[in-house]
Amino acid sequence: MTGNLAHLTLAFGLLGNIVSFMVFLAPIPTFYKVYKKKSTEGFQSAPYVVGLFSAMLWIYYALLKTNVLLLITINSVGCFIETLYICFFLFYAPKKARMESLKLVVLLIVVGFGLIVGLTQFFASGVTRGVIVGWICLVFSLCVFVAPLGVLRQVIKTKSVEYMPILLSVALTLSAVMWFFYGLLLGDFNIAIPNVLGFTFGIIQMILYYMYKNKKPISNEKITEFEAKKYPIGEMEEKRFQEIVDHKTIDVMKLTALISSDILPVVTKLKENGRHDAGHVAVEPQAHPNVPNHIIEVTA
Repeated sequence: MTGNLAHLTLAFGLLGNIVSFMVFLAPIPTFYKVYKKKSTEGFQSAPYVVGLFSAMLWIYYALLKTNVLLLITINSVGCFIETLYICFFLFYAPKKARMESLKLVVLLIVVGFGLIVGLTQFFASGVTRGVIVGWICLVFSLCVFVAPLGVLRQVIKTKSVEYMPILLSVALTLSAVMWFFYGLLLGDFNIAIPNVLGFTFGIIQMILYYMYKNKKPISNEKITEFEAKKYPIGEMEEKRFQEIVDHKTIDVMKLTALISSDILPVVTKLKENGRHDAGHVAVEPQAHPNVPNHIIEVTA
């Protein structure tokens, strides 16, 4: 019986390593885009810094245990891959994003992980040290698994699964299943419990994907229609036009409803011989690739 449990534990641990390795490789297409564009654009480094911190934390926990070698192997690979991602990001990131990323690295990796190791080494010993680090790993893993709630909210709100790739959701769910049984068979609930939450959120993600994959996402037209109802443009323009008649003045914002949307007018007061003519206004559109440059003059 004990031999069967050992074989099952080894099997789930190996499967967990394989699936987790695939999950670690998931951001490769993202960094290929970064490489092609030579810029990180709107991508953030936070997921990779958090991933590195998590991997380091689990390695530290595994080193305090005696029978979780497979936890060390996959997280060692994870540390290496996440470090490569972070270095790649820092190389192509603009100065502001690079500085923010470095601050996050210092905060989590240097200060955060350093404090955990230092405090547990000096103020705890033996089994107590493993229990404390195990609880830290447990709480942090729960926080990481709760993070996708923002994505779930976005999917429900927009009725679009654009930002929730199904393959990644399936891989994360399988990974949670493997590590849950690995922890359960080892009797290590610090490993098993967080993956219950990971499995649950993974199932929810897949359900939402199949609910909304064929539905038309909420477009900007509906948003525009809502704003039009909230702010009646016709009444505003009518009021503005009446002000033009009464005061014989023209403001650039009043002309936007009369001029084609392809032209962005810029109003300047003409200066002739150092004299300002308040009643004479020229409207000069910005240059447009397909629209000839022209001047609209309005005389009060």
